[in-house]
Amino acid sequence: MSETAPVILTIEDETSQLKALASFLHKRNYQVIEAENQKTAIEQFQSHAIDLVLTDMKLPDGDGESILEHIKQIRPDVPVIIMTAYGNTTQAVAAMRKGASDYITKPLDLNELDLIIQRELERSVLISENRRLREIIENRGHVAGLITASPLMQDVLNTALRAAASDAGILILGESGTGKEVLARAVHAASPRATKPFVPIHCAALPEGIVQSELFGHEKGAFTGATARREGRFELADGGTIFIDEVGDIPLNVQVQLLRVLQERTFERVGGNQSIHVDVRIVAATNKNLQEAIKKGDFREDLFYRLGIITIEIPPLRKRREDIPPLIQHFLKKYAPGRFIDISREAMDRLMKHRWPGNIRELENLIERAVVLARGNLISTRDLPSNIQPDSDDTNEIQVQSDRTLPELVADLEKTLIQQALLKSDGNQSQAARSLGITERNLRYKLKKYDPFIPE
Repeated sequence: MSETAPVILTIEDETSQLKALASFLHKRNYQVIEAENQKTAIEQFQSHAIDLVLTDMKLPDGDGESILEHIKQIRPDVPVIIMTAYGNTTQAVAAMRKGASDYITKPLDLNELDLIIQRELERSVLISENRRLREIIENRGHVAGLITASPLMQDVLNTALRAAASDAGILILGESGTGKEVLARAVHAASPRATKPFVPIHCAALPEGIVQSELFGHEKGAFTGATARREGRFELADGGTIFIDEVGDIPLNVQVQLLRVLQERTFERVGGNQSIHVDVRIVAATNKNLQEAIKKGDFREDLFYRLGIITIEIPPLRKRREDIPPLIQHFLKKYAPGRFIDISREAMDRLMKHRWPGNIRELENLIERAVVLARGNLISTRDLPSNIQPDSDDTNEIQVQSDRTLPELVADLEKTLIQQALLKSDGNQSQAARSLGITERNLRYKLKKYDPFIPE
């Protein structure tokens, strides 16, 4: 997207309407390039850095679909919004199936149009920044694990990219197994410190008396068993990034020292009196509710705010089920290199319905196990562990109960049909909407309304 005001190519064969649209968009601080036919539009698109295209469906020398086709061949990332006459939305829906971002009916509601444009421009920026993050990380060899088709995770990656360029402290929140260290490594890989060390420390795995020594090191004779000087993780990470996992498990006396490092970038080894200066970026993570820990006196409030200049929360897998199919394919390639192993629709259906308390880590372990146990090149339901088996009641069957209203039952049916469509399309919303006979726009509305990915 251009660094100045976004540039919108506006295509409309009615001169008066084109001028009115251009005037409206100018007032909204957009740059506008006008075209009254397809030929001019294509020429303008090829000669300018266009951020968004707004086109009428009917033109003297073509239509919105043909313009869409030309644009997607040249720059597939540019959002295209179709304007169409009221009651004539069939072509607009067909255009959305071919890649149009949205459509709006005439006569235009300018406030609605403004909201659609803002949304699509923001989405375009998000996609562009996430692509840049992936390219940076892939070029530096740390792409493993950053696999997502979820809008929730797209937001997470966008925040991570913005944060990576700074040295601000980052606090990553999320349940166990959601990929907090993977995200921390991604931030490091996308940062100016990428060529320097990334040093993780997992505090939950350390006895309470060892945490201080592991973080700050110790001098010879500092305690029983300290037979030599030892550098701590902060010294090892000098110039790079230290990742402190399960920071909520750090004892209060060590929290004081950690706060000092955050504020002054200095510390002393255990048993020493020489101040050591380090240049380190601190990324911390926890699966605990630190606000509750602060209330209980188990975690320092000042440390919480210093650690979390930027806070990123990773949603659990059960809230981003569209990530399950691509993650499964990734783990199949990882644990069955050189083999083609697929997963049956029934097995995929059960995996999509599982609540995944262990999140991505649980999914990875399950796929590794299934690859070993699979008979041939197809993972079936018999290769899945017992806790993945469905409940005795079919989760797709709507139970008619006397105390439930008709709207409640209809909502249940809609949720079930949407979930089935998304399962069959491997999370592809365009395909799911098409199979349901509704627009992708309508599907997105229902997804927000029902949140059908969380089984009741």
